[in-house]
Amino acid sequence: MTSTRRTFLRGIGGATLSLPWLESLAVAAAPTTVAQRMAHFYVPIGVVRRGFFPGESDHVIPKGNLGNVMKSLGKQNPFYSVTPLSELTPTMQPLENLKSKINLITGMDRTFQQGTDVHAQCASCYLSSAVPYTISGSAWPLDRTLDHLVADKIGTTTPFATLEFSCNSHRDNKESIYFDNISWYGTGHLAPSIRDPRKMYQRLFSTQEIDRYRDITDLVLQDAAELKRDLGQADQHKFAEYLESIRTIETQMDRLETMKTELSHVSFEEPPEAYLPRGQYIRLMGDLMVVALQTGLTNVTTLMVGPERWDTPYQFEGLFDTPRSHHQMSHNQTKMIDDLLKVDRFHMQQFAYLVEKMDQIQEPDGTTLLDNTLFTYGSGLGDGSTHQYNDLPIIVAGGGRRVRSGQHINLPDGTPLANLWLTQARMMGLEIDRFADSTDIVTPLIA
Repeated sequence: MTSTRRTFLRGIGGATLSLPWLESLAVAAAPTTVAQRMAHFYVPIGVVRRGFFPGESDHVIPKGNLGNVMKSLGKQNPFYSVTPLSELTPTMQPLENLKSKINLITGMDRTFQQGTDVHAQCASCYLSSAVPYTISGSAWPLDRTLDHLVADKIGTTTPFATLEFSCNSHRDNKESIYFDNISWYGTGHLAPSIRDPRKMYQRLFSTQEIDRYRDITDLVLQDAAELKRDLGQADQHKFAEYLESIRTIETQMDRLETMKTELSHVSFEEPPEAYLPRGQYIRLMGDLMVVALQTGLTNVTTLMVGPERWDTPYQFEGLFDTPRSHHQMSHNQTKMIDDLLKVDRFHMQQFAYLVEKMDQIQEPDGTTLLDNTLFTYGSGLGDGSTHQYNDLPIIVAGGGRRVRSGQHINLPDGTPLANLWLTQARMMGLEIDRFADSTDIVTPLIA
């Protein structure tokens, strides 16, 4: 087995699959520099403000669908401040053990362009942040999104410049593509996300359908015995953990495929929920995203937890006995606020799971995958009832030594969201001139 073989393995998909960094093979395998990554975790419909935002536990509960309000009914401080992120709000509690590695950012605003649906804009234009009425031939202020602008600079050497993940398992196509995608090559040119974990796995690791989903670890294990002799004890354990992470994904894939095969022989309408429980489904897509970042298949990813406004219900296992529509619940907060708070916390638990997983993956220079990834939680709405575009819920995790963490950065009311995207690009050593409406960077983020 050659050092080249040890450095990477040709995956089932024909893509190069890098091994995790192993100290024993440092001379042969370690890259000269550690890649910088960017990932976005998008949550639809906004959040319940009293559960997410500090100081708003007694926030007024919006009544019904207040589509014309477009601004917060609460009392978030409209002035600039930076304070330690000490006591986390109920929705953010799942991040308690990780709060030294995150920043809560409030006050960010994504200007609305009149004439198009509020939900369509908040999804499709979230990573674009183009100035309203400046994009010709489009009813949306939608231009090439941040992920592709960044990938133009750092995605030229990876098998996939970007990867787009979606956890929308529905097939009823109730809404247009603008409600269900945050990644765009440019105005009117969608970067389609993959909803099916099996299809994403095939894209990452499979070559031909005729192979019938061959086990990727079979290829690795062909040389595992010889490789193991060259590894120290610590690396043997690390290598075993890496193989186990691949096997875990494959086991989940097989379970999903078996369930689909069995259900295909039964005559009934396809249920609205994913075949896997909702949490497992989101975590499985997240696991695939993390492996893609870890192995060098890509440096830029987006993960959309669910579509905007789509009223088809999901079965939130462990939360409710019957399927629920997140969108419909958001328009009935006077009755559904406790259930909505459960959904918000559920989504935060999935984000926390991925942040923690990234933090446990070691890189060649002793840092972690999280240290080398700007991983952002966010939504294009501040509240699903008011449909406000101001004061969006944003959390930035990771970044390592480039970032000052453990802060609540409250920006002046109306600060353009594009300022944050410009800041993140510069933290990765990139200059992107497209954000014309951003007049400043978020300086407290930068170490």
